[in-house]
Amino acid sequence: MKTTLLYLVTVLIWGSTWFAIEFQLGDVAVEVSLFYRFALAAALMWIFCTIKKLPMRYPVKQHGFFILLAVFNFGANYLILYWAQAYLTSAMTSIAFSLLLLMNIINTRIFFGKPIALRIYLGACLGVIGIIVLFWADLADLTFSNGAVIGLLLSLAGTFAASIGNMISVRNSHAQIPVLQGNAWGMLYSAVLLLIYINLTGAQMSISTTPSYLISLIYLSVFGTVIAFGCYFALLKEIGPEKASYVIVLFPLVAVVLSTYFEGFIWTNNTILGFSCVLLGNAIVLTPVQKLKALFGSSPVSVVKAH
Repeated sequence: MKTTLLYLVTVLIWGSTWFAIEFQLGDVAVEVSLFYRFALAAALMWIFCTIKKLPMRYPVKQHGFFILLAVFNFGANYLILYWAQAYLTSAMTSIAFSLLLLMNIINTRIFFGKPIALRIYLGACLGVIGIIVLFWADLADLTFSNGAVIGLLLSLAGTFAASIGNMISVRNSHAQIPVLQGNAWGMLYSAVLLLIYINLTGAQMSISTTPSYLISLIYLSVFGTVIAFGCYFALLKEIGPEKASYVIVLFPLVAVVLSTYFEGFIWTNNTILGFSCVLLGNAIVLTPVQKLKALFGSSPVSVVKAH
């Protein structure tokens, strides 16, 4: 039940952040908006940790991993993916980002030597195929001009950065670093590094006072960053990166539902087929092999209680 709740919260929140980010783009520079987002999130995390009197002192070596977490999970991946959307549609960028699932599976094998079950590869492939089918209209219109190639390379680079960040989070969990403290330090370092980047690039420190900007900023900071990252990293610890990262494949599905209600998105045969592929892949990845055997086996079996 705990894993299911973490999974649903992460999918629903991060799936909706694609819509919320639209209100952040415009007059304020991307890096500045990201600084506001992580500075506010870091402040909330540190206030909570202070109230709970959680231990926050760690060795210098661990702070190096906190900085790496900030760079790959709370900074560079966001900047690169925003840059990619200057060349590609948001649908195309989300398709590329869904490849995080496969990258996490491969990186888990490389960095931790963990064997990956065949069904997880199958489920991951079905999920990615579902995303491609879902946004096939965008793919069909893609022309590999120089701009498109740059956008695709940036998307893959941002996705790879996020995968490395996931591996760092798994490493921190193995080092017995609690999710709350690890995220608090990571978000603090992210805000500091973003501020340094803003000063180096000369971006203007402005802020929009429109309600849509401020409300979306608060939503992205509190829900999209503090709560969602906490749930996701808890999932990484509970069920491993190859399963936890499947939430990435589901993000565009939530975005499509929101677009249906708020932007008049029209459902097509591709939409239905894409949903079906992703949901089937999700079931295959998350269902233990014992339950699959019980489901498809010929001999009668008893009902297995969920843990």
